[in-house]
Amino acid sequence: MSHRADGVAAIVALAGTDLGRTEWRVVDQDRVQRFADATDDHQWIHTDPRRAAAGPFGAAIAHGYLTLSLVIPMFGELLAIDGVTASVNYGLNRVRFPSPVKVGDRIRLHAEVADATEVRGGAQLGVDFTVEIEHGAKPACVAQAVYRYYR
Repeated sequence: MSHRADGVAAIVALAGTDLGRTEWRVVDQDRVQRFADATDDHQWIHTDPRRAAAGPFGAAIAHGYLTLSLVIPMFGELLAIDGVTASVNYGLNRVRFPSPVKVGDRIRLHAEVADATEVRGGAQLGVDFTVEIEHGAKPACVAQAVYRYYR
């Protein structure tokens, strides 16, 4: 665990903190297929590796939203919040997918707390996320997520 905050004051104090990077994790075809099944998005670029090999990326690729969803467990590796009764994903300020994640690629998360403020009933964090692809020239995803933590 990279960082830990206990209570609203400690959460607010995280403003400007670089939370670091997670370990690398592989995005395999099984995970891509399970995401396709869960979302009913079975586009061949994701689910048909043979056909995708002849496609625009030379391989099957992960769904952009799968890449985004992996931010959740990876963020949990970087920051633990204690001393609150509830935490919620409040939304996203921006999301872009500059480079596709090919099946078999390894990704990791880099997170920085862009802002942290006290709000009615708790605290709010704006966190800048970059999902990096091992040996990739561009990131897979850049986003700013907003979280609320309630007393």
